[in-house]
Amino acid sequence: MATLKQPTGIDVARLAGVSKSAVSRAFTGGSVSDEARQRIFDAARELRYRPSQAARSLKTNRSRLVGLAVTHLDNQFYPEVIERISDTLAIEGYRLVLFITRGEAELEPVIYELLGFSLDGVILASGAFAARVAHECVEAAMPVIMFNNIDKSSQIPGVSADNTLGGETVARHFIERGHKRIAVITGVADSSTSKDRTEGFCRAVSGAGLPMPTLVNGNYTVEGAAEAMNALLARPDAPTAVFCVNDHMAFSAIGACQQAGVQPGRDIAIAGFDNVGIAGWPSFALTSYAQPVTAMIERCVSRLMAEIGGQADDTGTECIPGKLIIRQSSDFHVP
Repeated sequence: MATLKQPTGIDVARLAGVSKSAVSRAFTGGSVSDEARQRIFDAARELRYRPSQAARSLKTNRSRLVGLAVTHLDNQFYPEVIERISDTLAIEGYRLVLFITRGEAELEPVIYELLGFSLDGVILASGAFAARVAHECVEAAMPVIMFNNIDKSSQIPGVSADNTLGGETVARHFIERGHKRIAVITGVADSSTSKDRTEGFCRAVSGAGLPMPTLVNGNYTVEGAAEAMNALLARPDAPTAVFCVNDHMAFSAIGACQQAGVQPGRDIAIAGFDNVGIAGWPSFALTSYAQPVTAMIERCVSRLMAEIGGQADDTGTECIPGKLIIRQSSDFHVP
């Protein structure tokens, strides 16, 4: 039986009445008129043409693939971020390869996995070892940028919310409502996001002449946050306001309070950080510092594209201010 000849880009160009280069640009997100692009895609469907990614990679020395490493997906912040990063990369003609690191303490599996693929660049989302992994990528000449976490040495490019300002803003919110016994449920000890949010919060509390907040580690987990909240409620000087350094832990803290018969928004104020979608659900009504996700992703992808193109501007971290969204979980004044 004769093998059917696979259609080529030249076949598509002939049927669409355009040049071969126009077909190439249409499938890589390049410059081509909307009308010509539609003709090309119509011709490709008719011929059942599929561009060869392998051939394109050999020709351009680019895979058009970007890796995104995240620690966990149970944190509601990341599914939205992954989807929006994928959409933004697609506009640039790139596809996303997702790596779930699960917080391994050993760097080798993460590094080998990332560098074992033909990636054009890597985005490292929040994680305790992100900065160390990023430095390994730089040594391997892999374009890399950190997202929602920063390299304290300022040697790795990164984009983050202004975590210090966010912590300060939440603290001022508590102070304005008369709270004096205040606590923080912190995240992973090595996480720059947890450190910066906690530092900003404590600085604002101390600056107001109030006692330093009680710090309890929640380890960025549901179980850890529940244990931390229960420990705070058991104290003789139990706090009237608790700042959780992300929403993921704040939801758990709310649940722990409700199980203990303590009503958030009436008996205790709780605030988080991220403003994920479910923070606005009536069952949570969580006050949260909203990360400027759209601006963060746009800058992250833009800077990574500059790196990939050999036109990186700097290696510093860009911190973008967010906004406090006040909801029922904290919107009351202490008598």
